[in-house]
Amino acid sequence: MIRRRTLIQSGAAAALGAPALVGLAQASVTLKFHTFMSPTSNVWLHMHKAWMDKVERESGGRIKFEGYPAMQLGGTPAQLYDQAKDGVVDIVWTLPGNTPGRFPRSEVFEMPFMMTNAEATSRAFWDYVQTKAADEFRDVHLIALHVHGPGVFHVKSRPITQPDDLRGLKMRGPTRPITKMLGYLGATPVGMPLPQIPDALSKGVIDGCVIPWEVVPSIKVHELVQYHSEFDPKGGALYTTTFVMAMNKARYASLPPELRKVIDANSGPQTSALMGRTQQGGDAPARQQAQQRGNRIHTIELAQAQEFRRKARQVEVEWVQEMDRRGFNGRDLLDTARQLIEKHTRAT
Repeated sequence: MIRRRTLIQSGAAAALGAPALVGLAQASVTLKFHTFMSPTSNVWLHMHKAWMDKVERESGGRIKFEGYPAMQLGGTPAQLYDQAKDGVVDIVWTLPGNTPGRFPRSEVFEMPFMMTNAEATSRAFWDYVQTKAADEFRDVHLIALHVHGPGVFHVKSRPITQPDDLRGLKMRGPTRPITKMLGYLGATPVGMPLPQIPDALSKGVIDGCVIPWEVVPSIKVHELVQYHSEFDPKGGALYTTTFVMAMNKARYASLPPELRKVIDANSGPQTSALMGRTQQGGDAPARQQAQQRGNRIHTIELAQAQEFRRKARQVEVEWVQEMDRRGFNGRDLLDTARQLIEKHTRAT
């Protein structure tokens, strides 16, 4: 457990440019933040802790956090969303895809070759949910919705240069659309949460995985595989994963109005974009660690990417059909997501 006690006097807060809340005599609140990420991960160190520190500072020390990475409060990653919904903890950060089928309209952002960059795609994801899928998150108070940087193949035995290279390989996927994609590309897909990857790789349960570069060092994937295959940005990103930071609704409502304003100021599209940008910002340093070990990194060029795109497109086709069966307009949802990504990509 990581505990921080920050007491910022009004003068110091003003010097930092923060909207200090004067009133040390007023009661403070302590919020429990729970996630599955490792305490050494880029996400925990540079995104979660940074967000908590900013909220503490801008509240004049009246909001304090107890941070619990690596599921230190118990349960499994798949239970995190319900921990926030049920008030077991106050705030969580997790993957909607940990509970397959629960957030079906949000899955559109996990379609193969959908994303551009994490900042623009995160802004698009926030906007999309507000207009097309708000009821999927009605049981919690939303703080941020975002994605990570481009997904990459990491394999023990051979580089992935074409879809046929995946045949016979057991590949871990993080969510339902991505495990489907791996199957259509020729692999044997294996769904599992991120923390299980190292043990599964070392024991031969899986031959490889798809994750973004930034998370590689925290689970030591670069020490367990020898080959990495990424896509040239001109050919698009193989995939991305969606994330949600959410707060228990009753806990949010119980805060004094001035403290709710601090949470609100650190929520929404700007915060979502910042989290996406921060997460993708960890890609290059992590990639460098793999290079320094002498691992082989292959870049799949635009022409090579076309066969991956062709085979993976069946995931999109099936998703549209499923949305139609559920009473939604699948094509409209897909087109809306693409238009929002394009809009925000042009603006970044």
